[in-house]
Amino acid sequence: MLLLKRKVDEEIRINSDIIVKVIAVSGNTVQLGIIAAPEIKIYRGEVYEMVKANTKQAAEESKVKLGVKLNNLPINKIN
Repeated sequence: MLLLKRKVDEEIRINSDIIVKVIAVSGNTVQLGIIAAPEIKIYRGEVYEMVKANTKQAAEESKVKLGVKLNNLPINKIN
């Protein structure tokens, strides 16, 4: 993990296309502004974990549903 100290109005650049700027600091809270291309998805950590868990669950449910449907299909097996 890279640790950096930044003051208000200072920024961090990730590659040439992502800028993270410190907007404000108040107690334990840091307000950040992020400039990135629209196709780059940016999530808070806890939201990202929820999205990841939901995606994994949906994929597992799809496998189960698809497996049931495939087992019910009449298939000619070649020996």
